[in-house]
Amino acid sequence: MNTQKKAVIMGASSGIGLEVTRLLIAQGWHVGIAARRADRLDALQREFPQQVVTQTIDVTRDEAPQQLLQLIERLGGMSLYFHASGIGKQNRQLEPAIETDTVRTNALGFTRLIDTVFNYFAEHGGGHIAAITSIAGTKGLGPAPSYSATKAFQNVYLQSLEQLANARRLNIRFTDLRPGFVDTALLNDNYHYPLMLRPERVAREMVAAIESHRHVRVIDWRWRIITACWRRIPRFVWRRLRL
Repeated sequence: MNTQKKAVIMGASSGIGLEVTRLLIAQGWHVGIAARRADRLDALQREFPQQVVTQTIDVTRDEAPQQLLQLIERLGGMSLYFHASGIGKQNRQLEPAIETDTVRTNALGFTRLIDTVFNYFAEHGGGHIAAITSIAGTKGLGPAPSYSATKAFQNVYLQSLEQLANARRLNIRFTDLRPGFVDTALLNDNYHYPLMLRPERVAREMVAAIESHRHVRVIDWRWRIITACWRRIPRFVWRRLRL
């Protein structure tokens, strides 16, 4: 089975996931695309009928892992899994539904699908797992507690799986992609976000990071400087900052 240029993109219906999908298609990849919005997936499949197969998947549902495996089978295997599915909102009033929904998607949904792909690659000779996390995982951000915490979870989970793959001598590579604020529907909540990035530019840098087998990539250079500074701020100072 030739899986050299076959990729599955989870969360391909909009934003960065859609832009990465278009870049891979332009490079000649065959892609399996998945998201909750079937209409948007179908539109892309009609545009590229020879390169695209689709599957409606909600990462929070128990059947999501099996649906993902079905998509992989219909694609004919894969060498790259790109996880772009996620949600997040500022929640300064700490509304419980926002916090629990974020955990359900960014932690539980993330874990069940990344684990499914890890085990698939372990059984099929290896592959590459790339996931969009966030700079928000660098420190606990008061305006978005659950989002920040789940992104830190994703960072550490990918790092743990990378160590596990090496210990088991599995040919599985990982790329943890940590963008700053990106101008997508995820941030369409009437708040001001500094240093906003365009999704097309972010997607190009992400694909480049995957191609160069980067382990961790903060996007872009300004956010690399900012997050490096964040890490050096003592806790007693950080907890007094008004963000």
